[in-house]
Amino acid sequence: MKPRDTLRTQLQTLRLPSAANAVEAVADQAQKESWAVEAFASELLTHELEGRRQLRVQRLAKAAHLPVGKTLAAFDRKRLPLRIQRQVPSLCAGEFVDRTENLLLFGLPGRGKTHFAAAVGDELVQHGRSVLFTPTYRVVARLLRAKRDLALDREMRRLDRFEVLILDDLGYVQQSREEMDVLFTLLAERYERRSLIITSNLVFSEWNQIFKDPMTTAAAIDRVVHHSVIIEFGKEISSRRAEDAARRQSAPAA
Repeated sequence: MKPRDTLRTQLQTLRLPSAANAVEAVADQAQKESWAVEAFASELLTHELEGRRQLRVQRLAKAAHLPVGKTLAAFDRKRLPLRIQRQVPSLCAGEFVDRTENLLLFGLPGRGKTHFAAAVGDELVQHGRSVLFTPTYRVVARLLRAKRDLALDREMRRLDRFEVLILDDLGYVQQSREEMDVLFTLLAERYERRSLIITSNLVFSEWNQIFKDPMTTAAAIDRVVHHSVIIEFGKEISSRRAEDAARRQSAPAA
């Protein structure tokens, strides 16, 4: 057996598939450029590490359930005020996650809150972070079923595996008292331990519509705001959906 074949087999046996696949190309380059043995070994391991990183990102992306197409590349950052544009790099790098902070996105419908939240989530996944995107009503329904099945603790542990939980459209659907209780429990469980990204059309003064009870409303706001980055998608940001609808209406008939 040729030395390269032997090396490839050994790497496969050691479960280093990316390094094994790169043997031929790396060996040719090493021979051409007269690399030292240390450089050759380092290059093979670099291929293996990158292969493992890519596989991890693929697994994280599958688990994240992010909306298709809502990436940073597809988001028109020029529509954002300069003050928000300046925050994008640090948010996407996950600095707020390192500090166990929350990202709170408020604004009128159609301003891009959901797209921006998903885009940040996608960038976090690319950096190896575990993320879960879910409409708020869906995770509340799941928690409520778990509570009725006496499995709420297990469901909370499942959600706790994600460094970042994206709750889209908090308050879009009015909650019953039971639904409000499990939502508050979720916010309280993640407080100062795990990060949240929340999008909402409701400003804090309207959160009593979600939590009904003034004391619970105040406690919920305190937990999500205490360590948080707040971004408002205000009136200065135009509605993308309204712009798209206007373009369709003004387009000449085929």
